[in-house]
Amino acid sequence: MAGSGDMMDKMIRLAAKRDIADRFHFTGFLKGKQVYEMLAASDVYIMPSVSEPFGISPLEAMQMGVPSIISKQSGCAEILDNVIKIDYWDINAMADAIYSIIEYPAMYNELREQGLAEVNQITWDKAGAKVIDIYRRLINR
Repeated sequence: MAGSGDMMDKMIRLAAKRDIADRFHFTGFLKGKQVYEMLAASDVYIMPSVSEPFGISPLEAMQMGVPSIISKQSGCAEILDNVIKIDYWDINAMADAIYSIIEYPAMYNELREQGLAEVNQITWDKAGAKVIDIYRRLINR
């Protein structure tokens, strides 16, 4: 589990309380090469954020071929199709999605391959062109 947000200590205590601490590695904040090393070792990426205006980390995971689960409330949910989108508060749906990705190779492979193809189509040039198009349409009103 990567990150060093205000919930980190609570998550460590919860893992210990539930006797699953041996199944977790709490890395704290990661940067640069560390991020890609962690993603390369991952079976699934999960971003259960309450509010993430955009969220570049799912794109990084998809770039590494890691099937991804994101909250419907995140900004990137608007542009990504080949991820599983779940309400951040729905822990049962989150658990089901994790289980499905891990247990069903066809689902794992489909999310891995289609996610990688999708993220490889996202470029700054295309994003910039969309913004320019929006401005042009507004100016021509």
